[in-house]
Amino acid sequence: MIGGPLFRGISGGEKKRVNIGQEMLINPSLLLLDEPTSGLDSTTAQRILTTIKRLASGGRTVVTTIHQPSSRLYHMFDKVVLLSEGRPIYYGPASAALEYFSSIGFSTSMTVNPADLLLDLANGIGPDSKNATDYGENMEQEQKLVREDLISAYEKNISTRLKAELCNADPNNYYYSKDASERNEKKSEQWCTSWWHQFKVLFQRGLRERRYESFNRLRIFQVLSVSILGGLLWWKTPTSHIEDRIALLFFFSVFWGFYPLYNAVFTFPQERRMLVKERASGMYHLSSYFLARTFGDLPLELALPTAFVFIIYWMGGLKADPITFILSLLVVLYSVLVSQSLGLAIGAILMDVKQATTLASVTTLVFLIAGGYYVQQIPPFIVWLKYLSYSYYCYKLLLGVQYNEDDHYECSKGGGLCRVGDFPAVKSMGLDHLWVDVAIMALMLVGYRIVAYLALHRVQLR
Repeated sequence: MIGGPLFRGISGGEKKRVNIGQEMLINPSLLLLDEPTSGLDSTTAQRILTTIKRLASGGRTVVTTIHQPSSRLYHMFDKVVLLSEGRPIYYGPASAALEYFSSIGFSTSMTVNPADLLLDLANGIGPDSKNATDYGENMEQEQKLVREDLISAYEKNISTRLKAELCNADPNNYYYSKDASERNEKKSEQWCTSWWHQFKVLFQRGLRERRYESFNRLRIFQVLSVSILGGLLWWKTPTSHIEDRIALLFFFSVFWGFYPLYNAVFTFPQERRMLVKERASGMYHLSSYFLARTFGDLPLELALPTAFVFIIYWMGGLKADPITFILSLLVVLYSVLVSQSLGLAIGAILMDVKQATTLASVTTLVFLIAGGYYVQQIPPFIVWLKYLSYSYYCYKLLLGVQYNEDDHYECSKGGGLCRVGDFPAVKSMGLDHLWVDVAIMALMLVGYRIVAYLALHRVQLR
């Protein structure tokens, strides 16, 4: 595990190596590395630069800044650019740097690491100078003079020749033009791996990464404690207490309509930096990432609601029929997927945790009120709100699975029976056209996912 805000994972040096390796996966022709050896021991730094040197020898260009390299690392470089306060003072072969500076009067009588000498010169400290230890009043002036001499020498000896080489370069040179067929072939091979391979790797990574989040002890305790407490509160509810049974079904639709939504809201905002970095590097299609994320969530997000329904359904004394139980479970899992889809869409559109959480809170509150349980006679001018609430459809489907309109329940102590379809809460919902409700939830499921995908397309790769 690489680790993140909640899981420490590997060390900083290991993350640096993983980062370099990740960039190498797409086989780039140009690789830019910013201090790849900083914070690493000499052996690890040597191993990394050896690998990079092997890449460069294979026909690629590697440009890197280096921080305090050892003499072994320095001599692995083909060319060196040395800057002093943003101005170049040397460009050329790494092996010829000392010879060049000696030719312009900056030689040293000691055997030193070339990188140390170059660093001193870039800071205006000449070889065998006392400036390194003497902080007198004239130090800054002396350093300024050294820099001016180095810049002047660069303009005279290197800059003019370099510009001439670039301006008079042969257009048939390897560095400026390659065979046309080879270039066209490179252009057509934008992705070095197939879509299916990208999907498979991202799917496996998602499962390994998110299982710690989905099955952490806190979430398991949260779901199990709520299910057991709910089962005790609705313990073996008799059929005559139809109000309590309907309340339990509404609790199903509310809890598993909103709990997955809040978890899904954080998904894309938290993964934004990783997604932008990997997509900017051309590692995979957005579609392969999105579908891997979608399918990878199924076993993780559906396990806890399944356990929840298993516990509270039988403890609550609902209809003891295997078919009814399975249908109730499928309705709850269906609602979980729709709820998660809306959470992903909200997170992808806003890409800000605070804003997404606020919008999710307002949305769930509206859906809760318009879900058909608290307000059964909604005014006509705002009745359209309930048709936007997936909790409304989930609640109606659970009622339709559990009851038929012609079922009867004991409605008085004398044993009198009443028709379920005449009970106010059921009558206001209606138990007909259930397949239409299934189709509407399917449209919500697909529609929210499409919105989330299109919103991710708008994320700037920078």
